[in-house]
Amino acid sequence: MKIRSIELFLAEIKLKQTFTTSLGSRDYTRNIFVRIKSDNGLIGWGECSPNPKINGETAETCMIIGELLSNALIDQDPREHGRIMVLMDKTIFGNTSIKSALDIACYDLAAKNIGKPLYRYLGGKLNKKIYTDYTVSVSDVDKMVIDALRIKELGFPAIKIKLGDGKGNDVARVKAIRKAVGDQMDLRVDANQGWKVNQAISILNEIEQFGVQYCEEPISRRNYFRLKKVRKKSATKVMADESLFDHYDARKLIKGDHCDMFNLKLGKSSGLLKALKIIHEAEKANMEMQIGGFLGSRIVMTANYHLAHTSDLIKYFDFDSPLFHNVNPVVGGIEYQKDWEIKLSDQPGLGLEVDESFLKGCISKQIK
Repeated sequence: MKIRSIELFLAEIKLKQTFTTSLGSRDYTRNIFVRIKSDNGLIGWGECSPNPKINGETAETCMIIGELLSNALIDQDPREHGRIMVLMDKTIFGNTSIKSALDIACYDLAAKNIGKPLYRYLGGKLNKKIYTDYTVSVSDVDKMVIDALRIKELGFPAIKIKLGDGKGNDVARVKAIRKAVGDQMDLRVDANQGWKVNQAISILNEIEQFGVQYCEEPISRRNYFRLKKVRKKSATKVMADESLFDHYDARKLIKGDHCDMFNLKLGKSSGLLKALKIIHEAEKANMEMQIGGFLGSRIVMTANYHLAHTSDLIKYFDFDSPLFHNVNPVVGGIEYQKDWEIKLSDQPGLGLEVDESFLKGCISKQIK
């Protein structure tokens, strides 16, 4: 099987409401959909949701670099995942977001070629139920409480609370949300690198009383070597996120005893190949993991679902981003149940397609 053509689509999707973290606010997401056609008539889908403040990419750079990478991949066998990644990494350093979209599409093709759903192609099995949390954007306390109560009323089992913007009392935010939703919901927090070291230690010790499960990336990723201090001196578990891109980062964080948990995102790891390598490192260290994402649609979130079934140590799921979108251009893929369990039909590959009428409204580029 060989890659015959690659199409890149710039998909602009309006969000239902403004999404705000310590890194900024967004009213829409501009994602890249990738469609790869093989010489045996199969089609593979991939997606990325670039974040310039995390992976240093925008939709525009992804379109430019995507063309460069696609030219290197034409006539290659999409089943040779290691070779595909080597070719992309030799072509250009970094650019993990657009690489992830191409990598996912190749895995989709490879699984379809043998008629298996992606999780089985990856060596996984359906041995657990997956429920997504839902995120509260950072804002003033009253607004965050209103959002948290709405999430509770909708029946989500867990809330992720964005913190670290420096514009409010983060302890007060967590306290108010816990009081409003009661003791039964799981709470986890994400500072998106927004705190200084001593500030992180103080806040994490204070919010431990509110039953917070863990905190994602409390301090700047450039200070990853100080995560160990935060971890050792705070009562709340620390989850590495922006400081974890690939398996080399995983080894560094494990060897340095810098965190309790990992947060995997395909847009950071360049896709499934390196994500699997991170999982391997985590399993050797018996480290629990979460799979999350940026503002991706059901394409990348479906890939996440398949990946989540490859390890028993993947125990936390941040799969809410497609629910933020005003439209769903994806046909098939994951489906959200009333209790927010996520299910998927046992179709080959990712088990999805994209609405052609939506694609016609996208800026696009075809390579060969």
